[in-house]
Amino acid sequence: MSSTIDELDIKIIGILQENSRESYRDIANKLGVAEGTVYNRVNKLRDEGVIKRFMVDVDFSKVGYELTVLVGIIVEGGHLPEIEKKISESRNVSAVYDVTGDYDAIVVAKFKTRDDLNKFVKGLLAMPHVKRTYTMLVLNILKEVHGVEI
Repeated sequence: MSSTIDELDIKIIGILQENSRESYRDIANKLGVAEGTVYNRVNKLRDEGVIKRFMVDVDFSKVGYELTVLVGIIVEGGHLPEIEKKISESRNVSAVYDVTGDYDAIVVAKFKTRDDLNKFVKGLLAMPHVKRTYTMLVLNILKEVHGVEI
């Protein structure tokens, strides 16, 4: 059972969103609380699944992933969960969203080459129960963050 998230938890999360390597001591100093308090709060937030992981924000174009795509997928029948699970296992996929509207799912993926993208899309179309895909190539990334200010 989860406990209530209070203002201190929100402030700790905000600092960690900016820099997940910030030391507990520095966070404590910024917030005027004991280091042990920060340690305990972060552990509580992790145990409750509020903080899922600590991650590095990578500029993917600098490591060779020049192509970012959004793929809308239409799936036949009640097979969406199994299709989404299979797609989410791809190393190129950064997000799979179950959505409303014209598509059943939206996939965000990154590729080094057009050939890699081509193989991915053809692989989607070869999956049983995938009726149609619609691929959009991202021309410019104006904002790409993995969190919002809370």
